[in-house]
Amino acid sequence: MGQSSLTRRHWCLATAGLLVARAAPAQVRDLNDAINKAGRQRMLSQRCAKAWLAIGQKVRPDQADKVLSESMALFDRQLVELRAFAPTPAIKSTYDQLDAAWGAYKTALVGAAPAKAGADTMLAAAAKVLALADQGTQQLEQASGKPVGRIVNIAGRQRMLSQRMAAMYLGASWGVQATAATQALDQARNEFTQALGLLKAAPEATPAIKAELDLAEQQYGFFDSALRSLKVGAADTRAQADVFTTSERILQVMDGVTGQFARLV
Repeated sequence: MGQSSLTRRHWCLATAGLLVARAAPAQVRDLNDAINKAGRQRMLSQRCAKAWLAIGQKVRPDQADKVLSESMALFDRQLVELRAFAPTPAIKSTYDQLDAAWGAYKTALVGAAPAKAGADTMLAAAAKVLALADQGTQQLEQASGKPVGRIVNIAGRQRMLSQRMAAMYLGASWGVQATAATQALDQARNEFTQALGLLKAAPEATPAIKAELDLAEQQYGFFDSALRSLKVGAADTRAQADVFTTSERILQVMDGVTGQFARLV
């Protein structure tokens, strides 16, 4: 499939996802669920960037194409739900701002075929969406006022960090904002490790959750090993593919962990 076909397909899927989302009723159950979904928006901002960078470098292009399309559709759907649920005017304002930032980001993602020349614009748009998505998550945690709300936020942030690490790796290996990407990657690695320890020690962690966190820790070992193969500006397609696929495995585990925390009363 050519790059122009990929672009047209993304626009069609994104538009279809938006139309479905606009018609769908709000499905946020409670504040814990809202924090979970709000935190997932942070992750999706970085997962889209990861997929775009992979497509541009022909790293697992079919999988990356699917990840980008599915991530954009899910972001659309959850944004509608969160805007409808927003319990305060301040939170509603945040999601109105996020809606506008997301529109600009979608243009950067699918307005043209992924290419190195467009990476700076895409990453700048991704950063705005991430900042607003994080702001909304923090506001919802504050509205909760319960310890479990904080834990859901921290667990959900691990999903974002897994995708951010992969995106920064792919950017640096392509020579895109290499210094900033390398620094962001190192910071995210430290944050992920520290938060994993905090979650395992949390009183809210059930035996089932702890078992999943042990699995996440094992997966992170493979992921970290792949990340350490980074050669700035010297792309290694096999290593890039390892980073891409391992980040997806960690995401799956941490999404499940976050959902378990969110269902606690």
